[in-house]
Amino acid sequence: MAGDRNFDDLAYRFASNVYQTLKGRIRLDVIQRDLEQRCPQLQQPGGVILDAGCGRAPFAGPLLSLGHKVTLVDVSVEMLKLALAEVEPTALAEQKLAWFHGTIVQYQRQAWSGQSFDVILCHAVLEWVEDPQALLHSIHTMLKPGGVLSLLFYNLDGLIFKNLLRTNFKKVNQGQYRGGRRSLTPTYPRKIDDVKTWCQALNLEPVCHSGIRVFHDFVLNEEDRNRQPEEIKALELQFSSQSPYRELGRYQHMLWQKPK
Repeated sequence: MAGDRNFDDLAYRFASNVYQTLKGRIRLDVIQRDLEQRCPQLQQPGGVILDAGCGRAPFAGPLLSLGHKVTLVDVSVEMLKLALAEVEPTALAEQKLAWFHGTIVQYQRQAWSGQSFDVILCHAVLEWVEDPQALLHSIHTMLKPGGVLSLLFYNLDGLIFKNLLRTNFKKVNQGQYRGGRRSLTPTYPRKIDDVKTWCQALNLEPVCHSGIRVFHDFVLNEEDRNRQPEEIKALELQFSSQSPYRELGRYQHMLWQKPK
């Protein structure tokens, strides 16, 4: 849709600002922990995986090495280039990896073969699209009965809390949290309850729920925020699944299963 974000103009900045930082490593560690512990479909080889809105696709390489087939979909051709550059060429040659340039809804309607996916990753996409329910409907259509959706989204409540801590009261009073065109702050940050409602309306069943960066981003002193990275990561993992810390995490990671 017209309001959906394409990262062609910010692909390299996005990659360096997210994946090459402590906050990016926290994000990947929490997601990986949840997938390893609560998604048995990934523990046996031969799975069919969709990375919907893949970005740089940090999980594609590990999933391929575990013996799964992976399809990458992204509206940004620059992001796809970065993702494909990270993957072993043999994966393409052996047809273990496929890719599609376009939106997730376009892929489902125009290019999807009809083969259902065992696992669908949809990480940091929901907050950039104008119609999140259409996106989730397409994902639900492509998900195998018994399959798992790994859903990561930017949390509006965590964003509000951070602005309160930074005394950005004008922004809070106006309820205006959207990032600008060149900003990495998402266009449509989402409320946890809204996302739960949308997923439950599709009869998806909750498997687990974690917060990502439940305290890291709220440390206002940048030096303190990066002083003890290993201890910060360990504590982030410890508190990521505990309320009320979980619900304030900058990102929310949920696993949802489609009934068999």
